[in-house]
Amino acid sequence: MEEQVRQLLSKIVHPETQKNIVESGIVHSVTAREDKIVVVLIFPKSRDPFAMRIKSLTEQTLKDSFPAAKENITVVIKEGEAKAPQPKRESTTVRVGKIIAVASGKGGVGKSTVTANLALTLRNMGYRVGLLDADIYGPSQHKMFGVEDYLPDAVQQDGMDYIIPAQSHDIELMSIGFFIQPTDALMWRGAMATNALKQLLHQTMWGGLDFLLIDMPPGTGDIHLTMISEVKMDGAVIVSTPQQIAVADVVRGVEMFRHEQVAVPVLGIIENMAWFTPKELPNNKYYIFGQGGARRYAEEVDAPFLGEVPIVQSIMEGAESGKPGVELDADVEKYYRSIAEKIIAGL
Repeated sequence: MEEQVRQLLSKIVHPETQKNIVESGIVHSVTAREDKIVVVLIFPKSRDPFAMRIKSLTEQTLKDSFPAAKENITVVIKEGEAKAPQPKRESTTVRVGKIIAVASGKGGVGKSTVTANLALTLRNMGYRVGLLDADIYGPSQHKMFGVEDYLPDAVQQDGMDYIIPAQSHDIELMSIGFFIQPTDALMWRGAMATNALKQLLHQTMWGGLDFLLIDMPPGTGDIHLTMISEVKMDGAVIVSTPQQIAVADVVRGVEMFRHEQVAVPVLGIIENMAWFTPKELPNNKYYIFGQGGARRYAEEVDAPFLGEVPIVQSIMEGAESGKPGVELDADVEKYYRSIAEKIIAGL
C-alpha cells in the first residue's frame, strides 16, 4: 500500500522545479495501512513558498483515493538539513507607498467587506492598490474578489523566490486562502501562523503600489503584534458597528495601536451597518444595531470618525458573487469615497 501511495504522490509536481515530489525527495517517508496514512514531507529549500500548497494537494489526493482512511490522513512538513546561509532578502513591501491595517475589536462587524470596498474605492480614485488577507483563521478576500481557484506561482529574482499575487479588479491580492482547501480546518499554532504571514507579507511580488491594505484578524493578539513588528505601518483603521458591546471591543484595538511600543497612528473609526433603508422607503432609516455608538466613542478618545456605512443589499450580494459592492452600486461607493478621502487626508 505504501508503494501505491508513492505512485499517487508522484503525480504532484513542484511548480518551480517541475519535478514530482517523489523523485525530488520531498516525500521523505510514507506509513500506510487501510485505515491510516502518514506522509512526511521535507523540502530542500527552507521556507519554500509552495510548501503549504503541496501539503494541501497531498492531503486531498490521499483523501480522494483512500476513502476508508479519510479521517486518519496526516501530512507533516519537517525541517530539512541545515542549509548554507542565504543572502538577505529585501522585503517586497519596500515597493509600497503606504501600508494601512484594517482592524476590528471583534468578528462579525464586516471588517473584510469594508477592506475590500475601500481597496476598490482607492483604485477608482486612481491609486495602485494591493490587499493582503492576514485574517489567517478566516480568510475571505479571495472569495470576495472571485479568485478562489487561483494557485500562486513563484518567480526567481536575484536568487530569491517570490510569490505572484492574484490580480482581480486591478487589485493585487494575496491570501492564505490560496494555499488551503476550503474544507480544511486550519489548526495552526501561533508560530506557524505568524511565519506563514511573514512569508506572504515579504515574499509577495507587490508592484509599485500606492497603498497596501492589510485585512487583520479580529481582536488583539500575536498576529497583530507580529505584523506590526514586521513592517512599518502608516496607519490603522478600526471597523465597528453601533452596538455598545462592539464599541467596547474597539477600545482594545485603539489602545493597542496607540501603545507607546507600537505607535501606529489611528487614522479613524468606521461605523459599519449603521442603519438600514429599504429601497421602497428611501427616506426611512432603521437603526437596527443602535445609533451612533462608534461616533460617540471616536469623540471620547479623540480619534477621527471616518464615516458610516449602512446595510445595503448590494454589499452583501457583491461579497458573495466575487464583486464587492462598490463595483455593483454607485450609491455604495459614495460612502466609501468619503471615508477614503478622510484616510488620505489623515496620512
